[in-house]
Amino acid sequence: MTLDVKKEDTSEESKKNHISYYRSLNKVILEIQKEKEHEGEPAIKNHLDKRIEAIKIDKKRIRDMFPDIKEEEWNDNSN
Repeated sequence: MTLDVKKEDTSEESKKNHISYYRSLNKVILEIQKEKEHEGEPAIKNHLDKRIEAIKIDKKRIRDMFPDIKEEEWNDNSN
């Protein structure tokens, strides 16, 4: 049995969806960091750190899919 390797969808619609998702991940990281500030249990803090690292890896994967997008567009610094 062979596994089908799915080609990444880099269409304009996919690009817009990925930018939105990427920005939402930034918000999730901030929420986890706030949660971590109020947490006293080292094991839970460690778990939260690992969640943040996993999200950062996902963000890098998304950015690698669309290398032509500028930093400002990823982070919505247009405001």
